[in-house]
Amino acid sequence: MTKDERRLRPVDLARLAGVSTQQIRNYEDAGVLPPAARTPSGYRVFGNVHRRALRAYRTMLRGYGPVTATAIMRAVHDGNVPGALALVDAAHAALHEERASLRAASEALELLALEPPAPLPRSGGLRIGEVAALLGVRTSALRVWESAGLLTPSRERGTGYRVYAPADVRDARLVHTLRRSHYLFDQIRPVLDDLRREGSTQALRTAITTRGETLTTRSRGMIEGAGALHDYLDGLTGSGGA
Repeated sequence: MTKDERRLRPVDLARLAGVSTQQIRNYEDAGVLPPAARTPSGYRVFGNVHRRALRAYRTMLRGYGPVTATAIMRAVHDGNVPGALALVDAAHAALHEERASLRAASEALELLALEPPAPLPRSGGLRIGEVAALLGVRTSALRVWESAGLLTPSRERGTGYRVYAPADVRDARLVHTLRRSHYLFDQIRPVLDDLRREGSTQALRTAITTRGETLTTRSRGMIEGAGALHDYLDGLTGSGGA
């Protein structure tokens, strides 16, 4: 291995990753890269171990995201490989839970969307507290959903109290289920608009399909990132970090 291959400047690593030299310094400060040697004048000197660490981290970013990927690399460079692997396991377990939640939401939402609004416990509609108790949420959540344009209950003449008709309760159920599956308001709104306009579940299916595709992309990214981490750890073990 030549001297040029063993000695890398911040700008060399930056060019490899397509980031700024300051970002490389930030990576070292954050523990993403192992500590660099310094010249007598204080300049950082990186080597192949830093190049491999950078490649592993940048690959992990795609699936694990910056927070988890940084925590994994910091644990490795602190000498806590079991802790780093525990973070990997936790990320995969969380993804599995999201996939299971999406699957359950898909089944529940399809059934809910295809059913006509259920009769209310009493005629004349429900007050906000009654709807909150029915769904198991706070009244403040219903008010937030209304402010976001997701719910449109009528108002009682004279008192101004909210009155939730059967269709309003159905919409609140849908919002509640989608929010538990981590959908954003902007993703929920077209689902409700489509149901109200045509009674169609197409927007609902589209939202669920899009979320499923996102999870698949993340899953593939995690597999690739885990492979890159495995290679980096192998290099540390086999070469002593050289």
